[in-house]
Amino acid sequence: MKNRSDLLTPEFRALSARLGSDPLQVQGPGGNTSIKDGEVMWIKASGTELANAENQDIFVAVDRNAAKAEASGYGDGSCKQTVLDPAITLRPSIETTFHAALDYTVVAHTHSVATLVHVVGPEGRAQAVKKLAGLPFVMVPYAKPGLPLTREILSRVTPDTKVILLQNHGLICCGDTVDDVSNLISEVEMRLAMAERSHQDKPPNKPAPEGFAWAYEGWVAKDEWAMMHAKAGSYYPDHVVFLGPALPSLDEGRWPAVLHEGTGIALRVEATPSQRAMLRCLSDILARLPCDWTLEPIGLDAEAELLNWDAEKYRQSLAASA
Repeated sequence: MKNRSDLLTPEFRALSARLGSDPLQVQGPGGNTSIKDGEVMWIKASGTELANAENQDIFVAVDRNAAKAEASGYGDGSCKQTVLDPAITLRPSIETTFHAALDYTVVAHTHSVATLVHVVGPEGRAQAVKKLAGLPFVMVPYAKPGLPLTREILSRVTPDTKVILLQNHGLICCGDTVDDVSNLISEVEMRLAMAERSHQDKPPNKPAPEGFAWAYEGWVAKDEWAMMHAKAGSYYPDHVVFLGPALPSLDEGRWPAVLHEGTGIALRVEATPSQRAMLRCLSDILARLPCDWTLEPIGLDAEAELLNWDAEKYRQSLAASA
């Protein structure tokens, strides 16, 4: 089977890079895009960054039918055995199964801040339903990325579904062309846009703890509402993967960012770009959430699943070496 590298058009690469370069759409190695025709699908490789889509080989070709079979339970869901070129060392995204199973040429999955603001709690989800009225969308409950998420998606989509809101996770937009998907993302973003609350912050007037520097996002530690929710739990998978559970207020020597109540957020000087991006993501979300909306963390069990998952440890290792 030919790998059909012609599918990786400049337009597809440009859309992928644009999404990956916008921290309100994708943070670090998060998110993924795919393009398919017949039996072949190209998808972003695990641990790579969409921002590099135009200047690096971040995509891997897979046997779409084999990936769809894994979505149905024939395999472990990693899709490592579906890669068409055995010489390729990159792994397909852990979310390859839902890309393969969705019957659209182009699929884009982002960790849109505007979407996350709406899908981390009941009031936001209710507002999203109203704001997206008229679009072919569904809301999917939280599930662990990979096969569990794919099964939740497939149990809820119809042949007409083109927009999928993932509770405590993000957004999926599908279409027959790159332009279709690009326009759909823009429409969803416009409808879900939320104003950012003012939170100008001055750095603390005392030195950061040894081995740390004060982060720009330190306003979170000085805003009672934001601080309470930052400490209460994790609201989406990549926060857990790159920052650990919630935002700790004690330095246990494990986590890259530590919240100092009333002072600021201390970030380890060796923090990776991915960890820095995820701290900004938390700040961006908290700054847009209305203070009368409820937030629902994914919970301790879901956090433990992510922290002990080999697929995410692999992605962390690639991000750390980037």
